[in-house]
Amino acid sequence: MDMTPSTNGAAITQGFARGNYLEIFLVFLRLGLTSFGGPIAHLGYFRQEFVDRRKWLTEEIFADLVALCNFLPGPTSSQVSYSIGMTRGGIPGAICAWGAFTLPSAIIMLFAAYSIHWFSGAQGASWLHGLKIVAVAVVAQAVWSMATRLCTDRTRISFAFVAAMIILLTNNSWIQVLTIALGALAGWKLIRVSAPSEKPELFARLPNWIGSTTALAIFAFCLLIIPFLAAGKRDGWLALFDIFYRTGSLVFGGGHVVLPLLQAEVVPRGWVDNNTFLAGYGIAQALPGPLFSFAAYLGAAKNGSPSGWLAGFWCIFAILLAPMLLVTGLLPLWSRLRASRATQSLLAGANATVVGILLAALYQPIWTSTIDSAKSLALALVLFVGLQIWKVAPWILVIVGAISGGIFL
Repeated sequence: MDMTPSTNGAAITQGFARGNYLEIFLVFLRLGLTSFGGPIAHLGYFRQEFVDRRKWLTEEIFADLVALCNFLPGPTSSQVSYSIGMTRGGIPGAICAWGAFTLPSAIIMLFAAYSIHWFSGAQGASWLHGLKIVAVAVVAQAVWSMATRLCTDRTRISFAFVAAMIILLTNNSWIQVLTIALGALAGWKLIRVSAPSEKPELFARLPNWIGSTTALAIFAFCLLIIPFLAAGKRDGWLALFDIFYRTGSLVFGGGHVVLPLLQAEVVPRGWVDNNTFLAGYGIAQALPGPLFSFAAYLGAAKNGSPSGWLAGFWCIFAILLAPMLLVTGLLPLWSRLRASRATQSLLAGANATVVGILLAALYQPIWTSTIDSAKSLALALVLFVGLQIWKVAPWILVIVGAISGGIFL
């Protein structure tokens, strides 16, 4: 593949070579502390910072990076931060950007895991229930917004409802993965989309073929071999890595879709109970940075060994490793992939299926374990309207939900 950059790209590349890793780390650390509002808002912050203000990227290169990260499993904003760091400072720069953007929310979620035991007591039960209702509203709003974007015709709507029925009747994490794969294959055959007609801008800096091949090989090894090594282990470092790595490898659609996959893995094993799980998910809505920082909370709050802050960092490393390896491996190929109609059809089928999986998760376990009275339903409706209609910041609704739960429930 011709990787000769345009004149504009060459000038940008020279600028990238002069960048230093401390600058990358500090810029993304500030974004990790201030980027509230979820992945779509994060992308707006990134565009303003790196296209408009700092001129690190052209509009075309930024659009290509976002398109690639939307195509891959994992958290879009974390992957875009990693990709921007890579264009500025290669793989070391990518690691600096990814780590700095993730660190603030991960540390906050670790503190939340240590304090959740207080919320579990009698004096905090109502506040805890309020946080669970926040999770109901957030997931309902995610289902609504994703459905309007990704299920735009009868075929895709049918994909979503079939996927929801399969998940509701089986409730197994591997069935969820298989359903996404079947949805992608069905989309390839049944959904017709138009591929971009324009020639995409070439990236300013790409990993070489050795780095890309190595990243894809590590990704495949961890996805295919680690499960066999961890087979039969119900706890321990390897089992923990296996669960969170597989989840990060197979989550299409962003942070909210991680909920059903992780719930199906960690709750039946007894690592956390369902109340603790949903309370942490509610807390995560109030934070800046990636929603996948929820993994740090689960590792720190889990029962058994390992647990605590080391397990929390281990879990967030595992869940984010797979998407980062895929970005490193596929970034040089993306210009070809996104021009393929077959690729676009596969992605359309997978995305519509993901909407159905999230719809099933909204009912079980979220709705069934949370909406137990008219007051709970009323609070959930108020929070949903705040998110969907009035566009209230999620962190404000988390505070409102917790306080309302403490007063009224």
